[in-house]
Order: sequence, then structure tokens, then C-alpha cells
Amino acid sequence: MAEAIKETNFHFPHQKKMYRGKVRDVYHIGDQYLVMVASDRISAFDHVLPKGIPYKGQVLNQLAARFLEATNDIVPNWLIAVPDPNVSIGIKCEPIKIEMVIRGYLSGHAWREYRAGKRMICGVSMPEGMKESDAFPEPIITPATKADEGHDEDISREEIIRRGIVEEAVYLKLEDFTRRIYQRGCKIAEERGLILVDTKYEFGIDAEGEIRLIDEIHTPDSSRYFYADGYAERQERGEAQKQLSKEFVRQWLIENGFQGLEGQAMPVMPDDFVQTVSERYIELYEKITGDKFYEADTARITTRVESNIMSWIQDNV
Repeated sequence: MAEAIKETNFHFPHQKKMYRGKVRDVYHIGDQYLVMVASDRISAFDHVLPKGIPYKGQVLNQLAARFLEATNDIVPNWLIAVPDPNVSIGIKCEPIKIEMVIRGYLSGHAWREYRAGKRMICGVSMPEGMKESDAFPEPIITPATKADEGHDEDISREEIIRRGIVEEAVYLKLEDFTRRIYQRGCKIAEERGLILVDTKYEFGIDAEGEIRLIDEIHTPDSSRYFYADGYAERQERGEAQKQLSKEFVRQWLIENGFQGLEGQAMPVMPDDFVQTVSERYIELYEKITGDKFYEADTARITTRVESNIMSWIQDNV
């Protein structure tokens, strides 16, 4: 099996600090730049699983770069350079502490809430009589708090403004950007025979006070896709939709007794399932881009990543 990046521990010139997220290792270079290394870690239910997924980080990084480029006419983003298949470098922003989640279909977390009898999520009502994977009459925005540690939590527009997380005028801009970026993502997905079911966006404020789109967008870690072909027929028959996302990893965990709840033991994925997950990530890349995925050389992968970042820093900082 190919080598996977579980974590990095680099020390670069001008490095101020380093932060390890669920999936990315983030290096602060000077006061201006962030270096994000997309590791091969995989998380579900706000927990990082024990094994890395080969090529997952490359898939996420390259997909995110494509979609940031494809939406920068809607809102500026943080990205400056991609010096390595697993690395993005960009403008340091002050993150806005909410995730803008938008849902076009009743699936995932929203479906689990709906199935439990709830008809309101994040202050937004959901119609009666819906089935799993049905389309909402209009996409709904269901924000979540962005927790530094622990679980993100659902939150309403009214509560965001009441708490002063962002000013109302800024929040309304975020909603507008979210709807427009999602619409663009749906159009791109439709051209490739996919349905962009739901996704999330994160925003930050740069040194000049401008809102920028940050982090990844429209990747299998941040989004859920259905295959368009056969969607209506599967809904009519009450069958599960064929999807490209990491929801199948969540389902595997649920089937093995884990939903991130206290006292539950994290199951260890067998190697054949790890390989299946890797193949599914590559499949999504090729499906959504229409291009063949070229696997980067993973021999001494962390040395490669470090060298490419170092070269960029020496040329640009």
C-alpha cells in the first residue's frame, strides 16, 4: 500500500507557529502567509481515525484548488500557490467562527434530525412529508459554530447575530456568498453527472478587512455528492442513493458501533477497507474533474512535501 501522511512536524524559516487540525497541518509563516499541508488523516463524528488514507490529502488539496479558482469571481479566496500536490499556501486571515452549511437535499445530519421527528434545524423549518434524499423546495442554510475543540454545534442566524459572532451585515454577505458558490458548485457537478447535495464553506477576514473564502471547498470531506443518473428512480423506489462522499465511512463506523459518543470504542479499519476509501476519493476526483488522477510519488512523502514548501518560502518570503 502507498505511504500516507499521518502528520508533519516541520520547522521553516520565518515560522511563527504550527497548528494541527483534524486533517490539515497549518504553518504560520511570518505575519502574512499560511502553509496548509493536506494530510491523509480522515475524520468522522469529530474524531480522527487511526489509519491514514493514501492519496486522500492530494485529492482534497487539488480539488480545493480547482474549486477556489472556479469561484474567485464570486468571492476572493485565500489561495496563492500550490507548490506540492499536498500543499496550499495562501493569505493569512482571521477565521470567522462559523461554518456556512448549505443543504439542497435532505441527507446526512439533517436527515438524522428529521428522522428523529425534528422539523426545525438552525432556525430553518423543514417541510413535512419528506423522504431521505428528497430535494428541499429551496436550498437551506444551516450554520454551525466552528469549535476549536470538540463538536461543532448547530446555530441559527438569529443566535449568531445575538451573540455577536459576526455583525448582521457581514452575516448577510456570508449567506449571499454561500448561495452563489453553492449554485456554481451545483452547475459544475451537473455538467459531470453529479448532484451537489450539501456542503460547507468557511470565511475569514484579511489584513485589509476584506472577506475571503478560506479552507477547502466542494471536496468529499466538506461535501456530499449523489450520482444524477438514476436519482429519480431510486427515490421513487425508496432506495438509498448512490453517492460520492465520506458518508460511507460514517456508515461503516455506525455499523461497527461508533458515532463519537462517550464510551464508544473507535474501530480500526482493515487494510482492504482503507484501500476502498482511497479508491473512492480518487473516483470522486476523476468524476468531478473529468481528468485522470495522477498519483504523486509517495516514497519519502514528507521529505518531498518539506522540500517543496522550503523552496517556495526561499523564493517568496
